[in-house]
Amino acid sequence: MSPILVFDDTLGAASIGFSVSCVVFGVFTTQVFVYFQRYPLDRPAYKFLVAFLWIIELLDQIFIGYAVYYYTITNYNDPLVLLNGDIFWPLIMQIVMGCLAGTVVKCCFAMRVWRFSKQNILITGVIAILILGQFGLALAYCIRAFELNRLILAPRLRVIASLALGSGLLTDIAIALALCYFLRKLRTGFRKSDSIINMLSIYAVNTGALTGAVGLCTLILYNARPETFFFMASYFTLGKLYAISFLCTLNTRKVIRGRGTDQEGNTSNNTSQARNTFFMVTNDGRAARNNEFSSNAHTKSMEIGIHQEVSVITDLEEAVMDDSVVLGRSKSGAMS
Repeated sequence: MSPILVFDDTLGAASIGFSVSCVVFGVFTTQVFVYFQRYPLDRPAYKFLVAFLWIIELLDQIFIGYAVYYYTITNYNDPLVLLNGDIFWPLIMQIVMGCLAGTVVKCCFAMRVWRFSKQNILITGVIAILILGQFGLALAYCIRAFELNRLILAPRLRVIASLALGSGLLTDIAIALALCYFLRKLRTGFRKSDSIINMLSIYAVNTGALTGAVGLCTLILYNARPETFFFMASYFTLGKLYAISFLCTLNTRKVIRGRGTDQEGNTSNNTSQARNTFFMVTNDGRAARNNEFSSNAHTKSMEIGIHQEVSVITDLEEAVMDDSVVLGRSKSGAMS
């Protein structure tokens, strides 16, 4: 029992985790601010998801801070609370909030697999089962933690915790591999269109790389040193990293069918005409106006000039599946 009273390994690790999570939450909040400033006309569903994730992460951060304050300040003169005291409920609720955020983001990424795979029920279904399985295991862990009601008994939950963290890691890998596989099948052999596919593949891998690494680190720490709070230091940031990955996907869009476009361009009148097309992107990041398009644009290939950091992520996922987009017309345009 004595190792749990080593403050550097318990309260020290939890305090460091809280400090790091504050920084990560600040990064996430900045991404949310950039999103609403840059895409004021974006889809209501996206706006709701962003607001919902921010509220979840705010509650998550409040729970973490409250728990750290309880063990380090309120019970400053009673260190045995770590051994004999009940588990402070915000510490468990933080797990629920973090898992909920991760589940929402993974469901959004599963929808990307659904679209890219041309509604492949088998692949998407497996990913959905993994997502729901992880969420169920996390809830089971929280219920068992409330029942045990002692921090010192946390090692007893090693199996269920390992299954929850392992299924989360497996889900990240499955989503990344599925996206890369179905994106590769969309290659046309033309440099411009293939470069966009390659860029999406890189984003698909990067999306799960950081969260997967942190999840793996949490899994290893929990099994190697279950009597310490080292695993808390990494888990405190895991849900926020999922939320950041989702916001980065949204914020890297430059052009999205005339809606939610960057404020540098005036595309509010182009929504109906641009529903299934990409815009030309000029050097200053402005979407080209209607009169800048050729009258025969529907039969010629459309060129996306990437002069700065122009990334097309979420809406390309929908557009690339439409037969009328540039990726489907590249060959006929090149032959003409």
